[in-house]
Amino acid sequence: MNSKKPAGFGIRFLASIIDFLIISSILGIVFYIINGNYSIEWTNGLIFRFFYTLYLTVVPILWGGYIIGKRICKIKIKRFKDDENVTILNLVMREVVGNYIVVLATFGISVLISGLMVIFRKDKRGLHDFIGGTYVSK
Repeated sequence: MNSKKPAGFGIRFLASIIDFLIISSILGIVFYIINGNYSIEWTNGLIFRFFYTLYLTVVPILWGGYIIGKRICKIKIKRFKDDENVTILNLVMREVVGNYIVVLATFGISVLISGLMVIFRKDKRGLHDFIGGTYVSK
């Protein structure tokens, strides 16, 4: 990890909160236009999870490792092995498998383990980072 500058838990968590607020607001407005009322409960459903996972998977490909929250916080997703931009395979493995399927299969326990890994590991990589071959760089 000589040249790598991994981002810690706090900044990654802040970026996630920013992303959630922005994406849920945008989708909430669309939901309001379609349905005629606004409720935060819809963010617990599969439709929101699908669009949010799609956002987390596609936008970093188009934007060189950034999503809105990460861009604001000046951190980005990179490939661990060579510090290059992530590929679609990296992000499908990271987001769809690591942050969706594994979380469902472990009833959310993997989220806690991932958070602890980011806090305590020197390379600041969580389970989803290992599955995707990625890390988050400052």
